[in-house]
Amino acid sequence: MSNGRVSVTIVTFNSGRFIKRCLESVLAQRYPNREIIVIDNASTDGTADILEQFEDRCQIVYNDENIGFAAAQNQAIRISGGEWVLTLNPDVLLLPNFIQALVDAGQFDPKIGTVCGKLLAILATFDLPDKPLVDSTGIYFTPMLRHLDRGSQEVDNGHYLQHEYVFGATAAAALYRRRMIDDISLDDEFFDPDFFVYREDADVAWRAQLMGWRCVYTPHARGYHVRNVLPGNRRALPPAINMHSVKNRFLMRIKNITGDLYWRNWFSITTRDIVVFSCCLVREQSSLKAFWYVAKNWKRVVAKRREIMSRKRVDDDYIASWFRYKPVSSPANKIKTSARALARATKAGRG
Repeated sequence: MSNGRVSVTIVTFNSGRFIKRCLESVLAQRYPNREIIVIDNASTDGTADILEQFEDRCQIVYNDENIGFAAAQNQAIRISGGEWVLTLNPDVLLLPNFIQALVDAGQFDPKIGTVCGKLLAILATFDLPDKPLVDSTGIYFTPMLRHLDRGSQEVDNGHYLQHEYVFGATAAAALYRRRMIDDISLDDEFFDPDFFVYREDADVAWRAQLMGWRCVYTPHARGYHVRNVLPGNRRALPPAINMHSVKNRFLMRIKNITGDLYWRNWFSITTRDIVVFSCCLVREQSSLKAFWYVAKNWKRVVAKRREIMSRKRVDDDYIASWFRYKPVSSPANKIKTSARALARATKAGRG
């Protein structure tokens, strides 16, 4: 395999509980051709003191204010110089072969723009749960336009063992090809800064699919993730996070949905919209400002939509095939076959 340079980009904001262990796991990777860039969004919990210990091995930028995850990741990506960019959350721990496995999987098809691995759940204390649980093996969309992590909270019983094409990857640990980043960026922005935080990875995945790029899952890249945002714990989240969640649901749709996809799923979409709006009115009034944000920035969001649709390279049937109530995937037989051939050649060489 060709070992192209990998830029690991991490955004921290009050991540003192996690960042030391995260960086240690990145530095322990067996993949040597890498650079590590950390953007700190004005943390106040001592994160900066921890980051100082890594300044000789990482490039660290300290922002004066919290500009959000999306904008800070864009900042890191602009600084980076790798052929691949691995976005990483500070609450992720990687097993030593994680980066190598992602890069290997990405080499088999030039239209692979994103690669994801198998993330398992870990507690906020970095202890393992009583039963091994899957965190994510990629993301998928339902006809209601909900995006969910494939396999989330399932007991890990050794499944998800095949290379598969999936809709997209969680940016908690996603490898993006530089050529795809350059190709699908809007006004030199890969992640949409309007999102600030949450759903920005699903927005990227949808846009990438529209523009003809593919995402592959490899079971050989394994890591652990502390996940705070789950469908069932919304009430425990800060109001600002919930507001961004509502706002970004509508921003993502306005930008990326085709007329065909909407009409195929209009009943499911409308039903979900009524539920979301009703919940905001009745018990989550702090999220009503999401609708004001969308209205106030309507022209800019529609301009982004026009740009995306002008660069759409796939047909409506292809996009519609990904929106199902159960996760959609397809076998990546080329990767499977090539991996076996590589393993046989390596074994023969050693013999």
